[in-house]
Amino acid sequence: MGEGKNLIGVDIGSSSIKVCQIREQRKSYELVALGYAPLPPQVIVDGQIMDGQAIADTLQHIWDSARIRQREVSLSVSGQNAIIRKVTVPMMSAAELQEQIQWEAEQHIPFDIKDVQVDYQVLKRHPDTSQMDLLLVAAKRDQINDYAQLARDARLKPVVCDIDAFSIQNLFELSRGLPPEETIALVNVGANLTSLNIIASGVSAFSREIANGGSMITEQIQKQLGIAYEQAETLKCALGNGGPEPVPPEVLPIVESATDSIAAEIQRSLDFFMATSGDSEISRIYLTGGTSRLPTLAQAIERRARVGVEVWAPTEKVSVQGKRIDPALLATRGSQLAVALGLALRKEKEQRS
Repeated sequence: MGEGKNLIGVDIGSSSIKVCQIREQRKSYELVALGYAPLPPQVIVDGQIMDGQAIADTLQHIWDSARIRQREVSLSVSGQNAIIRKVTVPMMSAAELQEQIQWEAEQHIPFDIKDVQVDYQVLKRHPDTSQMDLLLVAAKRDQINDYAQLARDARLKPVVCDIDAFSIQNLFELSRGLPPEETIALVNVGANLTSLNIIASGVSAFSREIANGGSMITEQIQKQLGIAYEQAETLKCALGNGGPEPVPPEVLPIVESATDSIAAEIQRSLDFFMATSGDSEISRIYLTGGTSRLPTLAQAIERRARVGVEVWAPTEKVSVQGKRIDPALLATRGSQLAVALGLALRKEKEQRS
């Protein structure tokens, strides 16, 4: 729940920054500003910021080119520095939980509790057993502070810091709703990171990030064809866009092999969840992210998981208003906007339910 105006969603990825501004209109949402800019190589490596000035400069450029006036933003963190756990604790009041949450977190978080920022959500209360289920989230304070400082360096005001997987879940809930009695998986395949969020009975039950993504496919094309990285990226994107440009026949088997490798990593995480959770079978997998445009990826995941896979467009329930949105940019980058749009749903004043 939230009050006030929507924040500007800022997704700082390993290869690019995506920015979305939406306006809520009588339970509908309009995209009123969109910004995108690539980041130079090695600016962010394994979630660690190597060149903060380059990111701050890129943010300022996006604000200028997209003509965004609002400065209040929501950011997100991901990678190994963010931990999500579903835990069961004794039944207690909200005030008691507020006092006890640090101790409870210490039992489940593999970091020094002094080094992390902890948040939580009560999922379900069980009066018969005097217990309740919590969703426990912890992120390294250093990473949160670093990202917030990047925003400040770009003359922005960071208000909210979320987790990538939850931002995508919030957007999916807005677009499709969360099935109350089914288990689904949301998969977002980015440049260097793939996030997996399994939602059981409307609640996040398992989340994992895989250090693999679309850049690996480009690297395989580059390596096996002996061409420049930029040329390999162009060939990959041409295959994903389904455009009229002819793609050399030798590219497809390379992409098929690379996407199957990503699908195998996803399947291992699905198998781990099924083996440890005791939950029912996954009924459907929803795939998004820039790499989801490659048809071979959805096919490989479906073949391995034996579960229907649907490519989900983050913009499907968001209308486009005004001349500030570049149609070509939206067409080519729309599949990459799940995190930024999910962050743009956040508001100035958040309430804990």
